[in-house]
Amino acid sequence: MRVTMMLADAAHVADGKLYILGGGWSLTGPEPTPSAVVVKLEIDRHETGVSHHWELFLEDADGQLIVLDTPEGPQTVEVRGEFEAGEPIGIPEGAPVDLPIAINFGPLPLLPGARYTWRLVIDGTTPSGGALSFSTRSAAPDSL
Repeated sequence: MRVTMMLADAAHVADGKLYILGGGWSLTGPEPTPSAVVVKLEIDRHETGVSHHWELFLEDADGQLIVLDTPEGPQTVEVRGEFEAGEPIGIPEGAPVDLPIAINFGPLPLLPGARYTWRLVIDGTTPSGGALSFSTRSAAPDSL
């Protein structure tokens, strides 16, 4: 299985394709803004018909999970799901099966001038290409 990830302003999946708005950035903020993590999985034929568990975590520069205060109490920034690629129809033998995923987030209150990483874990391991880092701009100095 191969993984390609990208940051975007927003994204969604329709008809097996990714629709990406404002994609390919690695610098944001410092104010909280909506964002999306776009994932394209290329699944080998022998992995079709098998259920896989995935998790996406936001970590700081030290690899610690980001915890935000919410109305329900402190929560890590994470998303989990399952996927299973079906048997490919009309795809040549040996070609991978594409599986697009788009995860949209509302504005996250991240620290200015910091480095973060989205880490994708599939079936308990981070695959090659499963880490995507970005930075937040430093806060603008107060004007006098």
